[in-house]
Amino acid sequence: MTLLTEALSKICPVDAELMAQAQARLDNKTKPVGSLGRLEEFARRMAAITGSLAPDTEKKVVFTFAGDHGVTDEGVSAFPREVTPQMVYNFLKGGAGINVLARHVGARCGWSTSGSITISATPPASSSGRLPGAPAISPRARP
Repeated sequence: MTLLTEALSKICPVDAELMAQAQARLDNKTKPVGSLGRLEEFARRMAAITGSLAPDTEKKVVFTFAGDHGVTDEGVSAFPREVTPQMVYNFLKGGAGINVLARHVGARCGWSTSGSITISATPPASSSGRLPGAPAISPRARP
């Protein structure tokens, strides 16, 4: 059996009853029914996938995928292409909004370049000549 075949054989449908129980639990909270929108969908799915109404969330990771894909050439981006590497360096320094959210919930941050983004291992110059604390960058996820 190949690794893929073995992995696919372990995938089973989610437990519809557990999803219903999770929704009932959400509906019993002090809030309007359905007021959390997609978050309620994610909560139901997480309960069904993990098989628990109180899944273990001790180990959390937030992944950020940075890519260019030429979208700026289409005029749909609010920022020029040159901003993407700067945003990645800020993320690696811990200064991006996602870093704040991750710290708030005790999650680690991972990142990956995805697409045509070009990031050099040397961060852009700052007033001191280097972006302080920025590690070398490679195009793979980091814990």
